[in-house]
Amino acid sequence: MALKKEEINVIVKKYGKNEKDTGSAEVQIALLSKRIAELTEHLKSNGEDANARRSLLILVGKRHSLLDYLAASDHARYEKLIATLGIRK
Repeated sequence: MALKKEEINVIVKKYGKNEKDTGSAEVQIALLSKRIAELTEHLKSNGEDANARRSLLILVGKRHSLLDYLAASDHARYEKLIATLGIRK
């Protein structure tokens, strides 16, 4: 279920400050959102996969923490990212 290198590079270029910026909150949240979407699709067809369900809950918690951090530190970046990703808190 891991993301492919090409997918990661596309997300980093779109949300990062440069091609090497993988540590910013926006990039981390975007990567987590992509993995959450893939796990959600997996669970639609494999509803009894307990490990995938647990992983999904962990990823959602990490994304929630990063969103809280971004909202507290720079609310304008937070609002822009929420609108771009199409997620709500």
